[in-house]
Amino acid sequence: MKVGKSEQIRLILTAVILLGLAVAAVSLRLYRLAEVPPGLHWDEGFYGIKSLQVLQGKHAVFFPGGNGREGLIVYTIAPFVPFLGRIMLSIRLSAALASVGTVFAVFWLGWVLFGRDSETRQATPWRGLLISGIGASLMAVSLGQTIIGRTAFRANFLPLLLALSLALLWSGWGQRSRWRIILAGGCTGLLPYTYIAARFVPLLLLLFGASFLLSAPLPSRGAFNHLRSISRRLSEGVRASLPKILPFLGVAGAVAAPLLIYFALHPEHFISRSGQLWIFHPSHSQGDPLGAFLRNVWEHLLAFGVRGDPWWPYNFDSRPLLNPFEAFFFWMGIGMAVWHWRRPEYRLLVLWWAVMLLPAVLALENPPNTIRMMGMLPAAYLLVGVGMWEAFRFLRERYRAQQWRAFNFFRKMIPAIAVGTVASGMVLAQGLITYQTYFHQWAATPAVIRIYQTELIHLSRMMNAEPPNSGIVYLIPGGYRQLFLPEEFREYSFDFLYQGTAPAHLFHTAMPNLAQTIESALAVQENLSTVKVVDWNDDIDWSGDEAERIAALLGKYGRYVSSDAYVDFQIHNYTDILLDRPWTFYEHLEPLTVDYDGGIALQGLALGQGAEQLSFRQLLDLEQDRSLWVGLQWQTIPELDIDYSISLRLYDAEAEMVYQKDAVLWKANHTTTGQGGPSEPFDTVVQLDFPTDLLSGDYELRLVVYDAETLKPTVQLNVWEPDVLLARLRLP
Repeated sequence: MKVGKSEQIRLILTAVILLGLAVAAVSLRLYRLAEVPPGLHWDEGFYGIKSLQVLQGKHAVFFPGGNGREGLIVYTIAPFVPFLGRIMLSIRLSAALASVGTVFAVFWLGWVLFGRDSETRQATPWRGLLISGIGASLMAVSLGQTIIGRTAFRANFLPLLLALSLALLWSGWGQRSRWRIILAGGCTGLLPYTYIAARFVPLLLLLFGASFLLSAPLPSRGAFNHLRSISRRLSEGVRASLPKILPFLGVAGAVAAPLLIYFALHPEHFISRSGQLWIFHPSHSQGDPLGAFLRNVWEHLLAFGVRGDPWWPYNFDSRPLLNPFEAFFFWMGIGMAVWHWRRPEYRLLVLWWAVMLLPAVLALENPPNTIRMMGMLPAAYLLVGVGMWEAFRFLRERYRAQQWRAFNFFRKMIPAIAVGTVASGMVLAQGLITYQTYFHQWAATPAVIRIYQTELIHLSRMMNAEPPNSGIVYLIPGGYRQLFLPEEFREYSFDFLYQGTAPAHLFHTAMPNLAQTIESALAVQENLSTVKVVDWNDDIDWSGDEAERIAALLGKYGRYVSSDAYVDFQIHNYTDILLDRPWTFYEHLEPLTVDYDGGIALQGLALGQGAEQLSFRQLLDLEQDRSLWVGLQWQTIPELDIDYSISLRLYDAEAEMVYQKDAVLWKANHTTTGQGGPSEPFDTVVQLDFPTDLLSGDYELRLVVYDAETLKPTVQLNVWEPDVLLARLRLP
């Protein structure tokens, strides 16, 4: 069969586009995937641990921990772990490949939808190629999709399966291909296992099916004739479509059945996360549900060209989902799709975009939220392609209207060259921006480093490299996620990555009976020789005062030996651990009441050295190690809005400050004093290690309480002085 010149050009261009998609998508999604992001997001660690459980035979269709997680991503991670090991790459690879696959699924879907005119049934290959090529290319080089696609978020599987489902269903329906319809049903049945937003897909399919009735031409006479016509068309349409509908619904229902049965047996797991974010809940909308909804809609519409997601794991610096240039063609595409409403391919994209935007606009939490909009992204990028196609048509018609005949071939090519140049330049520029922004800016942002728990990754690697030693135990202060899940007291990322032999225990300030819990963890260890306490360098952002508490506790019931410094943390080593008595931070609090004018009061004090508690009412003769632990009990007024810190200062006989140690005040629930909430008393424990080069003699230990943001001290009521004498002590 002879291929025409136009067909040859189109085939070559198709091959070039597919090659470009492969290079762009694979490079941006897979390059240095084992290193960037620089650590593991909490969700990734969760999925890693669940994949280990699946490999041990503990199967589930839904994992209720951490607000609930659908299970598809866990089962796609599990096969990589035995081959790659317990490393970051084995967790991320399946989601990254899904993100790559989505690019090609969108290209295929665009070709299926627009490669043939739905009215004339004539082939429109250039329309299909331009719309699908632009949509897939922009998705491939998208900064937001690169950030999300390189992290193991379960939402990465939603656009892939949805695009495949609709492409298979559309092509199978048009070509009367039963196997494609069955495959479409399988993909649709897998959607509920991806992400909570997939629950809106049945609504999309239902509305799209019903739209064929609304888009049909009206009868010429009377409302009764109109209703009778709709009823007749509906009946005829259902009867004619049953051979296609039944296999699709049957396969989709069979695949989704295990999860549907699970939710029927556990309805609380189905609604738990939605109930937390439902915008019409009175506590969320603040008595104005309609206003809250409209504001949320507006914030999400702004993502298309103005302002995007503020959450660092989904975006960089609140950049819009579509840059202004892309957004121009997107909104043009929306307008033209509405104008061509009667054509099903245009109608599908508009409905798809609107319906799958609902999971985001109905959830009130830091709008706009990209991850909840993942289901509508294929439609959004194809609508950009529609806008560019319509621009191409406009240019082509304008040039056809010209009367001059010179350079006829070149004149015909001007619209194609113009649109091709603009599209290629737009994709290339966005690709370069995405590469530079992601690898050189986003990955080095302190917020990203903190959220992806880079410190835990470095710690696990250091501990994995340590030689086996049966007498060592690690004590690790828990991370920021413990604020949200205090009942679990674990870091999934560390649990997945750490494979050493030394026991490692994570603790948190909010843990009840912390001293007794640590004692119990150490008591079961045979031949205990050394306890290694991790002290994170970034205390405020990471773990509050856990390291201080554990250091004070180990200093009381053990002997400090040395410290090892690393980039993100220090390791403090303790030996001679005493396990012959119950562990407490202090035996009792001595009353010491100091009321400050800033809404905080000191209610008690405990001082000691090693296992011995001393009275602050006497001159304290410190032993040779020159260390002292201090316990302070605080009370704040309700709903205090000031974050307080304390400064413990040592003054010599000439009233000169020779030593200072500052600490942020953390409540037992791991919140600072300015985060409101109840006003129950809470403790602060600080370990003081005085320098060995201080001259022997008498000193005073004084306390200052100050605003952590402004550094302004609060003063004692009726005294109006900031510092309080805690104790007099003598250094040997």
